[in-house]
Amino acid sequence: MHDDIPEARRQAVAPSPSQPPLKRSLGGLILGTTVLILGGVLLFSLWTGRKPAANPPREPSLPAARSDGTVLGHFPYDEAPPTTLVPLADNPEVQLRQAAAQAYEDMAAAARGDGIRLVPLSGFRSREDQEYLFFEVKKKRNQPTQERAEVSAPPGHSEHHTGYAIDIGDATAPETHVEVSFESTPGFLWLQENAARFSFELSFPKDNPQGVSYEPWHWRFVGDQESLETFFKGRENARPSPNP
Repeated sequence: MHDDIPEARRQAVAPSPSQPPLKRSLGGLILGTTVLILGGVLLFSLWTGRKPAANPPREPSLPAARSDGTVLGHFPYDEAPPTTLVPLADNPEVQLRQAAAQAYEDMAAAARGDGIRLVPLSGFRSREDQEYLFFEVKKKRNQPTQERAEVSAPPGHSEHHTGYAIDIGDATAPETHVEVSFESTPGFLWLQENAARFSFELSFPKDNPQGVSYEPWHWRFVGDQESLETFFKGRENARPSPNP
């Protein structure tokens, strides 16, 4: 009869003696503690890995103003109120303040009397206009900020904001408009001799203390109290050093 029982059933393993209750409890406690510790370490690693930098990088911006109030060699200027601006007869797209506009037209008429044809190229510019001329043109030309500031004022620092500044050309030499070569034209030579009679002066002559590039086409009106204070009030001791 015994031989009829399969061998696998006849060789059953005897049950192992059970562990004491205290030993089982200690083992479970140690295992649970280990799991908690490992889990905490893992969570801490994940949290610190995702934590943002304490000081994220800032967007590039213009250098801070110097003690004399300039930025990159340019003084700050407020925009002329729109109600103070009038278009020029020779180019209605160019606007100046009333006093400056009248003085320019008187000057242009006097120049015509001497056979010189002056052309108004640019007058009042808004801050938005200057943002494009400074930042967008700088990017298109791949210019460093300092280099761009030598030929164009940062927004908020252009004399064109005031309504008193104007870029002038010679109608007989359009290829010299807004170029240093304008200095060789009859128009510039006439302005050198006569502009002061109409209260216009060159803003950025050669080797000017602001360190701005020579601009023979850029003139400003200083023929009344407001324009005079706009460009000179409080600046007797505020002469910016040339840009390095």
